Amino acid sequence: MDQRLMLLVNPSAGKGGYRSALADIVHAFYAGGWLPTVYFTTGAGSATEIVKEYAQDFEQVVCIGGDGTLSDVCAGMMQAPQRRPIGYIPLGTANDVSKTLGLSAKPLVAADNILKQRALPYDIGQFGPTQFFTYVAAFGAFTEVSYGTPQESKQALGHLAYMLEGIRRLPLIKDYHAIVEYDGGVLEDNFVFGAVTNSTSVAGLVRLDADRVNLSDGLFEMILIKKPQDIRDIGALISAVLSSDFSAPTTLFLKSREVRILFDEPVAWTRDGENGGLHRDILITNRHPGVEIYV
Repeated sequence: MDQRLMLLVNPSAGKGGYRSALADIVHAFYAGGWLPTVYFTTGAGSATEIVKEYAQDFEQVVCIGGDGTLSDVCAGMMQAPQRRPIGYIPLGTANDVSKTLGLSAKPLVAADNILKQRALPYDIGQFGPTQFFTYVAAFGAFTEVSYGTPQESKQALGHLAYMLEGIRRLPLIKDYHAIVEYDGGVLEDNFVFGAVTNSTSVAGLVRLDADRVNLSDGLFEMILIKKPQDIRDIGALISAVLSSDFSAPTTLFLKSREVRILFDEPVAWTRDGENGGLHRDILITNRHPGVEIYV
């Protein structure tokens, strides 16, 4: 008997590119011995609720969309009564997770690879008491770019849209006084940027060397940029981060299972490129083991 497969589709991702591929994807899974049931998301967070409620009725879950769709699916899976393996067919703009996992940008090839059933354990981050993220939680310089850039611009210009929005926001960069508690240490300083990640690619621009990142070791990679002595140096700092050069004295690269950050004021965060809310005291925990993703 065919095994049951939940196929979650984000109709807004990738300029609605699912339309040209959905029938072939459904046929590929059906021919591969799976019985797909198609669900369409209706907005941010809807995939989380669908997975929480119905994932246990299927043997695996496959999503078609961008990193935000995958993030919602993983959040739902972390809260589901039983966790199922996840397949990801990327159709978004930056697709950081697909780059990290080496997934194909061709939907049918991605579907065929899922059918090969090679699953990779992937740690998920818990952000505060009830929220989750798949690949990054960040604050400070450029973190508003991902959700502040209009969706039409993301779809039309891709990575260029993020860069243009980042340049537009340069005069708004400020620093935040923070106490950072991590495994084995405490830091206190003024920071213009901080990111807790489990990925080799962030916003399609920041790259971490693959030998620095283990997706299933129970540890986050953490990047912190201190306030420069001269704000004119911020461009050089951003260039260093974009080139994965963390040797500057104002740039820190750490690994930790758990991170707690305390600010003097509420600070805006992003989770997987979406608005993560304002937080003055936030605890971020690596939920190892997290989920399994087909690669």
